[in-house]
Order: sequence, then C-alpha cells, then structure tokens
Amino acid sequence: MAVTESLPGPADLSDDQQEAVEHLLYRLADDEFVAAERYTEWQVRSPTLESDLALANIAQDELGHARLWYDLLEDFGYTESELVWERDAEAWRHSTLVERPFDEGDWADAIVRSYLYDQAEHVRLQALEESSYPRIRDRIAKIVQEEDYHREHAENWMERLAEEKDGLERLQDALDSLFPHALTLFAPTDEAVEDRIDDLGIRTRSLDALREDWLDAVVPYLEDLGLDVGDAELPEQYDVHHSEFELPEHLGRDQSHTDAWFDLQEEFTNTYRELGRHKANRIMKDPDEA
Repeated sequence: MAVTESLPGPADLSDDQQEAVEHLLYRLADDEFVAAERYTEWQVRSPTLESDLALANIAQDELGHARLWYDLLEDFGYTESELVWERDAEAWRHSTLVERPFDEGDWADAIVRSYLYDQAEHVRLQALEESSYPRIRDRIAKIVQEEDYHREHAENWMERLAEEKDGLERLQDALDSLFPHALTLFAPTDEAVEDRIDDLGIRTRSLDALREDWLDAVVPYLEDLGLDVGDAELPEQYDVHHSEFELPEHLGRDQSHTDAWFDLQEEFTNTYRELGRHKANRIMKDPDEA
C-alpha cells in the first residue's frame, strides 16, 4: 500500500497522531534493546568462536536499531536517560519473547528465539517501508540490510542443529517453550491506538495481518526441518480472522511482564544508579547527524 499522505513532522502532529507514533516507536525500540541485552549474555559462551563473534555483532546491531527508534521518541521531548535508564520497568512495551532468560544456557534456545524474532522483524519492517510518518520511513533501509543478516544467521544454525537427533530434540523443546511468547510480538499495546496506527498509515499492515504473514513463513520452514509446530499449540486455523490464540499470562506489549524482566532491568541499570548518574553519556552520534 503506497503512502497517500505523509504525516507532518513531530512538532506539528496532533495529540492523537503523536500517541500513535509513540506507541509504535516503543514497540520497535524496546524489543530491540531488550533482545540485545539478552544476546550479550552469550558472549564467550557460544559454541564456536565464529558464532560468538556473530552474536556479538547482532547484539551491537540491535542496540543501534534501538537507538534509532529512541532518537525519534526524543523528538517529543524525552531524553535518552528517561527512555532507557530511568524508565520504570513496568512502563516498557517489549514482547515477553525477548525478556525471557535463556533455557539453561541452551544454544538451541538462543537460535530458535532469534529465528522467531528475526522473521517477525522482517515482516514488521516491510510494513514500515511506506509508513506515512517520514521519520520512521527514512530509517528503514539501513535496518533491513542488517536484519537480513540476522535472519540468515539464525536459519543457518537452525538447519545445522536439525541435522542431528539431539539437536532436533533441543530445537523442539525450545520451540514448544518459546512459540507462545513469539505470538506476543503481535499483541497490541492498546487496541484503539493500534487501530489508529493502521488508519493513519504509520504501519501499512495490521498486527493480525503481520501475524499471518509471519506464520505463513515460519510454519512451513519449521515443519520442513522436522519440527512439530502443533506441539507449540498452533491453532488448527490461523487465518486473519482467528484471534483465539493461547497466549502467555504476561504479554509485555500491555506492560505486563515476567519476573525475569524485572531482574534484567535491575541488572542493566545498576551501574547508572550506583554512579548516581542523571544523564547518559552518548557513545554514538545522533543518527540525524551521521
């Protein structure tokens, strides 16, 4: 769907328009930031030096993407400290998929999580390429290129692990555990605001449509590897009109989170608090000046 009318710049948005843009940006930024925080836990623990370096690069990319989206929230007067280091843990809007701790350090858990997330990110970015909000639209190209690499890395490892019986069993265990949380990637932050995001053309595909695009990609791929998606409690019919999914108790998007998130947030903000900081020292250029 082509953009028919672009929204104005941040200073000229109506209150309703700004709320819609903010909700979408929090979805994008929080997912990327928290995913990166979890990926860093694999440093020097990955099964090969190559995979260790790859995951380190992916974590760095995701932090950079989060920075791009948080920067757009700063257009509305927020500071980086307020958005990341001083925001209440209950206020974050990331999916519970990215906040979960890894299952006993199992590499299959990391790879399945990465695959499910990166496929969702792929369809999400496609729905933003012609966003009516120019500040979002202008940043997609750089992110898409890097996310394609992330998806390729996950698929390579999925296929490598699936070659052996033990690896396939570990993939299945991870899939059964993570699949319901992956569905929360498509949960709304607020039904009315999500509808407004679509009506304004800020996103050119609805959450339901994006979920179906994602399922149409991941289900055949997983089954071709020998994985049973039925064990992951996939409904028999998953068309755009079907919304009765078995979702976890906590969704993330609605600001309900697991205990693991509060532990993680406490950990990554600890140094900031211990040093008595009141602002974050930037280590990256402003994306608009790069």
